[in-house]
Amino acid sequence: MNNTYIVGTFDVAELAFILFFIFFVGLVFYLNRESRREGYPLEHEQSGAVMRGTPLTDGGKKTFKLPHGRGTYTPEDVARDSVSIPARQAFGSTGAPWVPTGDAMADGIGPAAYANREKYPDLTFDGRPRIVPIGISHEIEIAPNDRDPVGLPVYGADKKLAGTVSDVWVDQAEHIIRYLEVTTNSGKKVLAPMAIAAVQGKGWLGGITPLVDDQKELIDIDAIRSDQFDAVPDIEIAGQITRFEEDRIMAYFGGGYLYATPERSEPWM
Repeated sequence: MNNTYIVGTFDVAELAFILFFIFFVGLVFYLNRESRREGYPLEHEQSGAVMRGTPLTDGGKKTFKLPHGRGTYTPEDVARDSVSIPARQAFGSTGAPWVPTGDAMADGIGPAAYANREKYPDLTFDGRPRIVPIGISHEIEIAPNDRDPVGLPVYGADKKLAGTVSDVWVDQAEHIIRYLEVTTNSGKKVLAPMAIAAVQGKGWLGGITPLVDDQKELIDIDAIRSDQFDAVPDIEIAGQITRFEEDRIMAYFGGGYLYATPERSEPWM
């Protein structure tokens, strides 16, 4: 039987194995370097010790190219946020839970936590604001067979009137409703995520609802109480919402599922 030798008894199979081994070792080093290009250096939350990696495993800074000609973004070059947590740890351990010392929903504790995103609106592929009131959207309208929520009363987790839907905000990229604009009892306009809103009929509250005869439906938002709608984070520019504002609004309603009422944060068992 003939064998294919390169030099002496060094054959093609051995060469292929060695090349694969070299490639695999290089891949391991490459992936380890890449995994440390964002979110590093690490800091121990109590001692403050900095951990980055060895020169062989440190991939250096990572720079992102922003869309629509907005330049670049390097996370490590951004000034760090000042951290002042309005809470205390339940006991002296690194993994101990944090217990709020103030208004957890307003302070961004637990499920109400948010990220300091850009004070810039999310954009469509062609550079238009992605989330806008339906009246200034690009030819988006409520389907004839669907219920237009404008004008429906809004009730909170306490089953009390919080306000009335005065407008809907749509996603021009996904063509769905993202937010309901609610005019509260005090006259303030706030945004509530459509994902947590439910259209209810006369059978709501066991058949007893505070609806007048000509009202057949209402909007139920059980994330927060009716009196907490006035504290929903504001938007600075009418008709435009930034990523910064979106994160705070979503966090406020998300935190309500744990902190809106005292019993929600109590143990279930």
